[in-house]
Amino acid sequence: MSKEALKIVTIGGGSSYTPELIEGYILRKDELPIKEIWLVDIEAGKEKLEIVGAMAKRQVEAAGLDWEVHLTLDRFNALKDADFVTTQFRVGLLNARIKDERIPLSHGVLGQETNGAGGMFKAFRTIPIIGQIIADMKVQCPDAWLINFTNPAGMVTEAAIKHFGWKKTIGLCNVPIGHRKVAAEKLAIPEDELLFKFAGINHFHWHRVWDDKGAERTDEVIDMVYGPQKTEDENHLKNIHSAQFHYEQLKDLGLLPCGYHRYYYIEDEMLKHSIEEFEKGETRAQVVKATETRLFELYKDPALNYKPEELSQRGGTHYSDAACEVIASIQNDKRTDMVVSTANNGTIQDLPYDCVVEVSALITAHGAEPYNWGEMPSAARGLLQGMKAMEETVIRAAITGSYGAALQAFTINPLVPGGTTAKTLLDELLYAHKEHLPQFAEKIAEIEANQPETVAYVDELMKSN
Repeated sequence: MSKEALKIVTIGGGSSYTPELIEGYILRKDELPIKEIWLVDIEAGKEKLEIVGAMAKRQVEAAGLDWEVHLTLDRFNALKDADFVTTQFRVGLLNARIKDERIPLSHGVLGQETNGAGGMFKAFRTIPIIGQIIADMKVQCPDAWLINFTNPAGMVTEAAIKHFGWKKTIGLCNVPIGHRKVAAEKLAIPEDELLFKFAGINHFHWHRVWDDKGAERTDEVIDMVYGPQKTEDENHLKNIHSAQFHYEQLKDLGLLPCGYHRYYYIEDEMLKHSIEEFEKGETRAQVVKATETRLFELYKDPALNYKPEELSQRGGTHYSDAACEVIASIQNDKRTDMVVSTANNGTIQDLPYDCVVEVSALITAHGAEPYNWGEMPSAARGLLQGMKAMEETVIRAAITGSYGAALQAFTINPLVPGGTTAKTLLDELLYAHKEHLPQFAEKIAEIEANQPETVAYVDELMKSN
């Protein structure tokens, strides 16, 4: 793909990450012939859109560029003739994430943005909106690329490609970027002289690493990062607790884990820490909400025309920069080596051919070309297949509004206890998020009519938020 005047549209343009996105475009100004950037949001996000939009204009002006930056609440018309559409929105804003975390944790069950009950409900809210965006794109920009970094990125990307039919979709996550940097630092070898192979699904992948002499260095990195001689905490993820992996387990597996594997490999310690945060009124969502308030106060400064250092504390650093690099690589057929969510097409032999996986790939003018992985060792295969089955069931529930499918997904998810607890949590979260779950309207009305204890419990729990 190569075009002389690009139009890029960002859905969720009022996000606190937008300054990083603009910075990424500016750094690639010689690769991206941008003419128009459209930042799109909804009425509830109008104030943030205006604040961050004004800052984006200052960034562009400070860079000496003549790009047009437009702010709008009219998504349909903004999409007209777009070349790239990026998505970074949060249905229900951070208050919805607070519910996703606090309601499960009140029952002693993990509440987290992309894992467990909270992650499934984020998918229930988000997937129908991606469907609406794609419906608009089919009319307004049928040749555009959709670059998604809205969480849960893997499920949202699978819904876009497999269910809504937008094949020109690539999903992104910042987690693999940090893992690559850690390995390069430990081996004292520049990152671009190492070859990485990642494979799995979003927030549930493993990786291997080779040097430029052809030697695999995975085992050494396991020793240096997780072994008894490690000298510092290796967790580069600001948004999750730094519980220590069990070295012997990783050594046996022979693969480097994703930081989010802590929720599964060290479930008890992670849950204990999350409950402690909940009891102090400091769940991650509550902390992020305070961070965002501070960020937007900074963004209001008419003299600020660059990304502030404080943004790195937000937890999703590198997301936006990765999106810019994907766009530049497609635009210029750069064939950048990146980790993305894309169609499996046999890349991971243990998963369905038509599902979406998160893997290493070259980003070409025609999209992602994944590196073949083959089979997983049995210790990883069983977990991965169960998680993919859960994802597929969540997507089906999100699209159809099937209560049975939603309960099935809760039952499959390894972080949700089956039986009465699963059903109680499902009902409470359905009621709590009723404004953003029209596909479940009939079941929610039934809960409100017949389960006054559910309604009272959720109302009381969320009163202080």
